[in-house]
This record gives sequence, C-alpha cells and structure tokens, in this order.
Amino acid sequence: MKLLQTILLLIMPVAFFSNSALKSLAEIKLNDIQIIGSHNSYKIGIERPLFEYLLKSRPALSGLEYEHIPLSDQLNLGLRGLELDVFYDPKGGYYSDPKGLEIVKSMGEEPEPFDVEQKLRLPGLKVFHVQEIDFRSHQLLFKDALRELKKWSQSNEGHTPIIITINAKDGKIPLLRDPLPFTAEALKSIDSEILEIFDGEDLITPDLVRGDFETLEQAVLAKGWPLLEELKNRFLFVLDEGNEKTDGYLSNFENFNGATLFVNKEEGNPEAAFRIINDPVNNFDKIKNLVSLGYMVRTRADADTKEARENDYSRFEKAKESGAQVITTDYYQPSRLFESDFKVIFDNGSYERNK
Repeated sequence: MKLLQTILLLIMPVAFFSNSALKSLAEIKLNDIQIIGSHNSYKIGIERPLFEYLLKSRPALSGLEYEHIPLSDQLNLGLRGLELDVFYDPKGGYYSDPKGLEIVKSMGEEPEPFDVEQKLRLPGLKVFHVQEIDFRSHQLLFKDALRELKKWSQSNEGHTPIIITINAKDGKIPLLRDPLPFTAEALKSIDSEILEIFDGEDLITPDLVRGDFETLEQAVLAKGWPLLEELKNRFLFVLDEGNEKTDGYLSNFENFNGATLFVNKEEGNPEAAFRIINDPVNNFDKIKNLVSLGYMVRTRADADTKEARENDYSRFEKAKESGAQVITTDYYQPSRLFESDFKVIFDNGSYERNK
C-alpha cells in the first residue's frame, strides 16, 4: 500500500504538468509564435561570369550574391516563411531570353542552361528577382511554385501554417526591359492563380480571421488571431506593397470580402492586420508595440549580404526581441558563395518557437 501511494505521489505532478502543458499549447494563437523564413525564397544565384561583369560597373550589386535551395528543401529544414516575387505576363514570353544570357555569350562563355522547358513562354505570373540580370529561379512560374508547396503540404500533415509574402514587381530599371505594370486587374490575377491550386480549406484568409467583426483590424485587436491548432496545414499570403498597389488590389473586393491576400496597411485602416517592417533596429519600439496590440509583423534578420559578410547578429537579436512573428533571412544556412559562418536560427536549434 505504501509503495502504491509513493508511486501515485510521483506520477501525479507529472500528469498535472502534462495536462497543463497540453492546455497551454491548445491556447496558442497564430500570432504567439515566431518563425524564421527566407527572403526571395525562389532565387538561384547569378552565374559567376555575369555577376563579375555586373560588379565592374556597379559594386553595390554585391548585395545580390546570395542563393537558396529549392522551396521544398527549405520547408524540410523547418522554415515556415517564404517570399515570392511575381511579374505580370498574361500572354507569355515577355521575359523570355533575358539580356544576361547574351552578356555571358559576349564574354566568350557558355551560359548555364536556362528555361529548358520554355516555361517563360507560357501565360501567367512569373517568379524571379530582377528582369534581365537576376532571372534564375527554382520555379519560374508562380503556379508551379504553388503546386510544389501544396504537394509538400499534403506530404507533411500537421505542419505549422506557412506564411508567404508576395512582391508584385513592376519597377523600371535603366537599360533593362520595363516590366508590365501591376494594374488592379493584374493584381487580381495573383488571387486567381492561388485559387487555381489551393482550396479554401488550404488558406488563412482575411474573411476567416475577421469572422463576425465588421473589419479585420477590429477582429485582431479585440479577439485576436485564430488558434494555431485550427490553422495547421494552411497557407497565409500577404501582399508586400505600398498604398498604390494595395489600394489597386483592394478595389477588386468590396469591404475586403473574398480577398485571398492580407495587405500591408498601416494600423488604423480597416484592412490592417499584418505589417511589413523590415528594419527591426530603427523600428524596434514600433514593432514591439504593434505585436503587443495583436498585429502580426514580418521583419528581416539581414539584408544585402551585409550581416553575413560581417558575422553580425545584432539585427537578428533585435528582430527576435521585437516579437515580430516572421523573421526572414538569406542565411538559414551559411553562404556557399563567400566565406562566412553566419547562420540565422533560434537558440533551440530550430526555425520555429513559441514566444
């Protein structure tokens, strides 16, 4: 009898602790976690002859000296944040045969194989970094990138939601081909392509988060984001643009109803919920305040290869301390392009943690 009592006394605190732990985990909301993601996640490094040619005229382009492993490999490592840049190309072929290939040939070099399957000639959104010069991508088609992500998700049941920021790129650069503009109609095509690949149950949408509240901002400030457990296996997309493109996108959706993308609207706007604030050093107090109020924030641990070249973790430390839920980096693994040990990962050895 005494032995039984001793055993019960030993196991009761463990059982109590386990139940408490399970309860606390069940109460975690989406904005209660921090994840590390990649910046320009699709990017394959510029081939060396072209990169050296570009550096001769513009040394500042050394900031382009980074690359990423395929999207699925990043997710297999544990990253749960991605970034995709899209270019509008409704007819197809507009971005075929980039100038950089001709530059390499003019130097007496043979370019590495590019777009062997002629994907760029197909209509639809394209994925790469800079037209003509930084054009290599693990997935040249936005829909192909989405298909890869959905396939990975279906093979990894129970995964933490994956947050994907999207840049709609149409900036003009001297001497390079002018991108096609992202009009309101062009911006709506981002939604259309996402919905071709993903079902509603695959997505975290503004409607889902808003629920019965009048506006999305009211919902996240009053009720907060949904429970993490309810959002497993889903994807959340954010349009990372300024007011002009954001307003163009919103013009397609009355009162934001039916939108697939969250938008980077400043607090005080009815659509405000997810902010992009890239500098966690100069905006540390702002990020911390927004997070405390209930907004989600994406920030960056490094930029333009600077921190990696200097092995400087101060920006990453500020990003973590700010509470920003998504911290992006080019260095979830050390660079293979220059000598550096710089690697962005949480102290627990993973790319995800509860705050």
